[in-house]
Amino acid sequence: MRTLVIILCSLLFSLRSLVAQVAEADLAAYLLVYFKDETHSVHFALSHDGYSFTALNGGQPVIAGDTIAEQKGIRDPYIMRGRDGVFYMVMTDLHIYAKQRGLRDSEWERDGAAFGWGNNRGIVLMKSTDLIHWTHSRLRIDQIFDGWDNVGSFWAPQVIYDDARGKIMLYFTMRFGNGLNQLYYAYLNDSFTGLEAEPQLLFRYPKANKSYIDGDITKVNDSYHLFYVAHDGTPGIKQAVSKQPAGPYEYDDRFYDPEKAACEAPNIWKRIGEKKWVLMYDIYGISPHNFGFSETEDFKHFTNLGRFNEGVMKTTNFESPKHGAVIHLTEEEATRLAEHWK
Repeated sequence: MRTLVIILCSLLFSLRSLVAQVAEADLAAYLLVYFKDETHSVHFALSHDGYSFTALNGGQPVIAGDTIAEQKGIRDPYIMRGRDGVFYMVMTDLHIYAKQRGLRDSEWERDGAAFGWGNNRGIVLMKSTDLIHWTHSRLRIDQIFDGWDNVGSFWAPQVIYDDARGKIMLYFTMRFGNGLNQLYYAYLNDSFTGLEAEPQLLFRYPKANKSYIDGDITKVNDSYHLFYVAHDGTPGIKQAVSKQPAGPYEYDDRFYDPEKAACEAPNIWKRIGEKKWVLMYDIYGISPHNFGFSETEDFKHFTNLGRFNEGVMKTTNFESPKHGAVIHLTEEEATRLAEHWK
C-alpha cells in the first residue's frame, strides 16, 4: 500500500509539473534581474526583443535588500521558473558598504585577515507565483551543520532542477577561512527553506591554488553546460560540460568571453524561437562596469555582441547593472509586471 501511495504521489507531481510548464511558443518577453552597488537590492528590467531592456520602477529597486537580508543588503540575484509554476530567486546575503552606511561598526562581519574580503555565511531564498508578491527565508550555513563555522564566503547562489533526483539543486561559491573560492552544491528541501545534506564539491579546478567562482548551469538537450569564472591570469569565463547537473564535469581550458578586462557572473539564456543562446557576463574590470554579451548556436563558436549600449544590446533607462540573470516570460506575465511597476 505504501509503495502504491508513493507511486501515485510521484505521478501526481509529474502531472502537475507538466501542467505548470510553459511552451516556448507562449513565451514573449525577457526578465533581467540584477543588483546595483548603490542600493544592494533587487532590480528588474523587461525586454520584448531580447536586445533592448527597460528597468521597472523607474530604475529603483523592486525588492529592498534591507527588508530581506540579515546584512541589510543583497548581491548576485538569480531567478528560475520552477517545474511547479513557482518563480524562485536566490541571492547572496552581503553588504560590502555596511560600515559606510552605518549598518555595522566593522568593515566585514568578521576579521578580514582571517576570513577575507566580503566574508559572509548566508543567502536569501525567495518564492513567488506572480513575480510581484514574494516570500523569503534566510539560510545561514554555519547554523545548519556542525563544523561549518569556518565558512569564509557563501556567494552567488543559483538553482537548477535535477530531473534524475526530482529536486532543486542549489550551487554556489564557497571558501573556508581566507582560502580558495570553489564551487559547491547541495539539494534544497521541498519547502525551499533549507538544505537536505551538507554541501559537496561541484567541480574541482585542475590548476592548483586557483580560485574559481560564479557557476551558471544550463541544460541544453541532454548536456549540462557549466560556465564559471576562473581566476587564472585575468579573471574570465570558462566552460565545463556534464551529463548530470551535479557532475562530473569535463574541464575545458579555453576562455569563452572576448574581454581583456576581468569578467565574472556568467549567465546563459536562450533567444525565444531561435536556436541561439546568449552568454552574458559582468565586466567588472572596467570603469564604469558593464555587461558584455556573446552569442552561440553550438556552445563552441561564440560571436561577440559587445557591451550594453556599445553594440546591439541596449538599456533604455539604467546603467551599470551588476551580476544579472535572465528568464523568459509570457506576455501576460510581462504585462502584469509592467502595469504593477508603472
